Amino acid sequence: MPEIYFHNTLSGKKERFVPINPDRITVYVCGPTVYNYVHIGNGRPAVVFDVLVKLLRATYPQVVYAANVTDIDDKINAAALANGEPIQALADRYTKAYQQDMQTLGVTVPDVVPRATHHIAEIITMIGELIEQEHAYANEGHVLFHVPSDPDYGSLSKRSLEDMIDGARVEVAPYKKDAKDFVLWKPSSEEQPGWDSPWGFGRPGWHIECSAMIRKHLGTTIDIHGGGSDLTFPHHENEAAQSRCANQSKEYVRYWLHNGMLTMGAEKMSKSVGNVKTIHELAETYSGEILRYALLSGQYRSQLAWSEELLDQASASLDSLYQVLRDVPGHRDAPVNYAELPVEAFPANFIAALCDDLNTPQALAAIHELAAELRRAAGTDDAGTARNNLLMCGWMLGILDKNPEHYFQGEGSAFMDNAQIEALIEARNQARSARDFQRADDIRNELIQAGIELEDLREGTRWRRR
Repeated sequence: MPEIYFHNTLSGKKERFVPINPDRITVYVCGPTVYNYVHIGNGRPAVVFDVLVKLLRATYPQVVYAANVTDIDDKINAAALANGEPIQALADRYTKAYQQDMQTLGVTVPDVVPRATHHIAEIITMIGELIEQEHAYANEGHVLFHVPSDPDYGSLSKRSLEDMIDGARVEVAPYKKDAKDFVLWKPSSEEQPGWDSPWGFGRPGWHIECSAMIRKHLGTTIDIHGGGSDLTFPHHENEAAQSRCANQSKEYVRYWLHNGMLTMGAEKMSKSVGNVKTIHELAETYSGEILRYALLSGQYRSQLAWSEELLDQASASLDSLYQVLRDVPGHRDAPVNYAELPVEAFPANFIAALCDDLNTPQALAAIHELAAELRRAAGTDDAGTARNNLLMCGWMLGILDKNPEHYFQGEGSAFMDNAQIEALIEARNQARSARDFQRADDIRNELIQAGIELEDLREGTRWRRR
């Protein structure tokens, strides 16, 4: 079994992964707040941790992976009010849109996809425990976590209480004992969603939702918690504090993994800035496989500059890989279920890259090396093995799952469908046989205008869409 290393935000250094229970690995990743179409930056943690879970499943007998959806939030309330529609209807619609976006990106559905509104009872129970332990208090219909009650607060984001924003810089709500205290429960008006609780009709704060869902589905201490680096503070800091206190445990998460942000120019991609590219919008121009390759082209902890150039590079890289698969066809007695293969079955240099803090750029480089090996093995007995090695590594990264002909030819377009293309190629072949080269050239030019490239081989004419 290979040794896996992750950069742990909690310790600030790279550490060898030592699970709590090697027979059951637990992973949780923060999902989106569903009030609109998600931007491509929201796709980065979904894709990155999808690869991580595949690596873990090849290495350990059981992995339980949960990724939540936040379907109760003030942003959702505001969007529904602006649209004049019920809050739940808006949340349900954009939850479905998010799931479709994840399918576009080739993300495997997690084992558990908890929604905050389905865990109100667990949230109320946890808040009650925090009050009983004097880590939280109720005041004016609110319940707040009392930050000074937790001596370890700030350990994840490396902030001391003295360094944090205090009442000298912000207006402190009158119901707070301390400026740093954060909301666990807040009152709801008649127009806002809410539930009955010991503290009145209201709704949960953002941070408590993840704590309650993790405890229910994964336990009081988990192996890995992932999410964007922008969640480190305050969301994950607050989540960790309330979970440690409610669970009466010093350890809540063993390894905190945070992915870097996507940038557009010099700024972080953000809805508040208004520089977002939604997955829904991008998928009208680029395949989900190109988007996924682009997201994996940078090491997950680093910022990734999102641009048309990045997408063009991803497209060209995929073209080159599929071209090798197209040029060197393979034969297999039966399909291989790569999800059942142990980690030892994968090429060593590819796995070594992923085991080194999920170094997907190096893993992609290893895939291109395997493609070169496959091309060199063309026509030999080694071609089948070389092809299989390439495909199994592609599976773990979530790429190269299409038939090469389908990849290049697609489903057709508004300009010309596949049957029309094949008919024109046949007409061109007949013109060439009749030595009507002008007609053959005219047909080729017509196809070029429609975005179709021809490749004349000894076996016949092969085509692809540009």
